Amino acid sequence: MGKNTKAIITVSTREASLKKRFRRHLKSLGFHKADDGSLLPPGTGKDVVRTIHGAQRNDRLAASRSFISEKQPKLLKHFASGEDVDTAKISPVLQLISSDSWEGDLFRLASLTWSVPVSNGFGRRLRFLVWDNHNGKLIGIIAIGDPVFNLSARDNLIDWDVKARGERLVNIMDAYVLGALPPYNALLGGKLVACLVRSRDVYDHFSKAYGKTTGIISGQQKKARLLAVTTSSSMGRSSVYNRLKLGGMEYFSPIGYTGGWGHFHIPDSLFADLRDYLREIGHSYADQHQFGEGPNWRMRTTRAALGALGFNDDLLRHGIQREVFLSQLADNALRILRSGKGKPDLSSLLSADDVSNLAVERWMLPRSQRMPEFKLWKRESIEALIWEPRAEVPLTLRKLG
Repeated sequence: MGKNTKAIITVSTREASLKKRFRRHLKSLGFHKADDGSLLPPGTGKDVVRTIHGAQRNDRLAASRSFISEKQPKLLKHFASGEDVDTAKISPVLQLISSDSWEGDLFRLASLTWSVPVSNGFGRRLRFLVWDNHNGKLIGIIAIGDPVFNLSARDNLIDWDVKARGERLVNIMDAYVLGALPPYNALLGGKLVACLVRSRDVYDHFSKAYGKTTGIISGQQKKARLLAVTTSSSMGRSSVYNRLKLGGMEYFSPIGYTGGWGHFHIPDSLFADLRDYLREIGHSYADQHQFGEGPNWRMRTTRAALGALGFNDDLLRHGIQREVFLSQLADNALRILRSGKGKPDLSSLLSADDVSNLAVERWMLPRSQRMPEFKLWKRESIEALIWEPRAEVPLTLRKLG
C-alpha cells in the first residue's frame, strides 16, 4: 500500500470519526433536526442555555484546573461574604488591570464562576475590577474588547453599509464580560457594574490606550474615540440591562436580537479536532487566527471544517437568540458613527464615582432592605459556584443572581 493511499485512508477514517462525534455531541445537548434539515434547540429558557454551554464550560474548567488549585486559596479573601457588606457604606471603585498581575488572576478566577463560559476577547481589550472600597472586597468585573464585524442589530441602527462600518467600527467596543459577584449580585450589583461602562473613566482609559491606533480591518491609522459599547445577554432577554436608567439617562438601550448563529455549542476540545482536520487537508483557516485576518475566525473555521466534512452550515444556527444592547458614551454617538464627522458630546458622561453613587442609591440600598437574605452568602461557596454553577447557593440568591 503506497503512502498516498495510507494518507487517504487516514483522513477518511478521521472524517468518519469526526462526523460521528459531532452528531453524538449535538444529540447529547438535546438538539434535533427540523424537516428542512436545520438545527432546532432542545427548548427555551436559562436552564437550556446553561446546558448547551455545559460542554464548553467543562473544557474551560479542565484547562484551568491547575490555575484554580494554585490561585483560589490565595485569592478567596478578596470575595465577600454577606456579613462583610454594609450596604449603607458600599463605595464602588473602578480599577483598570493588566494580565500579568494578581488582579489579572483574580479577574480570571471570578469569571470562572459564570455559568456561561467567558470569552477571552480579541484585538483591543480593557479589563476592570470593581471593588467595594469600604471592605476591600470584589463587587464585579468588566471586560471590553473589539466587537464582531457583523452584527445586524447594531449595523441597522446606525444605518451602516460595509464601507462605513469598516471605517468607523474602531469607535465601538463590546462588553464581553460584565457582571457582579455574590453577594453583590443579589443587591442588583450587576446594574451598577453595567452602568460603569458608560463612565468618563472608561472613556479616558480607552483614549489613552487606543486613541491613536491602526484599524484592524482597514489597516489605516485612525483617531479612535469610544463612542459606544455593545453587549448581549447570554440568557436571551435581560433583566439587568433593560430599563437601565440613572438620573433620567439611559445607560444601555435594547436594539434587537442576534440571529441565533454561533459556535458556543461546539466545545473547545471538539473545535481543536476540527482545526486538526483542516490542517491535515491543507486548509488555510486552520492556523489563521489573527483578528485582522477576518471577522470571527472561529466561526469561519468551524464553518469550513463542517463544509469539508459534508455538513450543512445550518448546524451553526443554534437558534438561541441573544438580546443586544447599546450604550452611547457620547450623546451624539449615532450621528458621528453614521457620518464619520463631528466632535463627541460628552456633557452627560459622569465619572465612575458619580455613576456608582447614583447606582447604589437607586438599586442596591432599596434591594438590601427588601432582601436581607444576601447576608447568608459565604465566600467559601465560590468554589462550589466554579465547579457546579448555582450549587450550594441559597435559594433566594439563586433567584436574584
